[in-house]
Amino acid sequence: MAVDEKAKLAAFEERIANGEKIEPKDWMPERYRKQLIRMISQHAHSELVGMLPEGNWITRAPSLRRKLTLLAKVQDEAGHGLYLYCAAETLGIDRDEMTEQLLSGKAKYSSIFNYPTLTWADIGTIGWLVDGAAIVNQTMLAKCSYGPYARANLRICKEENFHKRQGYEIISIMANGTDAQRRMVQDAVDRWWWPSLMMFGPPDTNSPNTEELMRWKVKLKSNDDLRQRFVNLTVPQARAVNVTLPDPDLKYNEETRNWEFGEIDWDEFYAVIKGHGPMNRERLEARRSAEERGQWVREAARAYAAKKQAKEVA
Repeated sequence: MAVDEKAKLAAFEERIANGEKIEPKDWMPERYRKQLIRMISQHAHSELVGMLPEGNWITRAPSLRRKLTLLAKVQDEAGHGLYLYCAAETLGIDRDEMTEQLLSGKAKYSSIFNYPTLTWADIGTIGWLVDGAAIVNQTMLAKCSYGPYARANLRICKEENFHKRQGYEIISIMANGTDAQRRMVQDAVDRWWWPSLMMFGPPDTNSPNTEELMRWKVKLKSNDDLRQRFVNLTVPQARAVNVTLPDPDLKYNEETRNWEFGEIDWDEFYAVIKGHGPMNRERLEARRSAEERGQWVREAARAYAAKKQAKEVA
């Protein structure tokens, strides 16, 4: 590394250590830029793919109120994806390139969205557990060292809190409803609990990026620390509505003041990440179909913009 590059890196890391935000026009190491692009684009892809498990329940919602709130939530997720794509573009990557990476399978998205939504209780469980896990992660990202990503997450978290409340309301009502509704809730929680814990990523001992990302304050907490916080927050919520979490090893440790939980099936996690989850193929096919069906809209928008620009030049 050249002397000038070393000086720039030292100044950059000093800014990070002092808690300063890095902005798009600031100098940054190429590795920092690439790590951010990977993280932000994966986050953006997750928001768009995350619309799919819930979107197919909009027409089957049990009431007009539920239909409206679910529709609003799905629209919010689309907006989150746009915030994040915009944040990634400040790092010099084109949105079309990010889309191509997703559709080709090169880019990843959260493993949680490769599971099916079988009943209406799944919609409540996703709001409670999946959005709850996302909030734990994103509240930390809202304090990260890269300004555009931090600000995007700050806005996203405000909306995600409403999503979690909606989900928990659905669960609490059904958990205190008929026997059939209670069974439906318990079945949904049994299926979504462990994938929700996997959302935080692999254990710290097997996470190749965590150390570097924490050094640069892109991540402020490790995967395991975030996972533990999520469990600590969620166990009391489950008990409040008489829902049993599917973990016989779950117990409270008085010394650490943490809820200890059982072993996660990491083989399942890595299988889903590699494309072998229950809905991997369907999710990507849905996104590819949407991209193809929307091609005429993009072409029309580009033609309109070009025509308008030509008029302004003339």
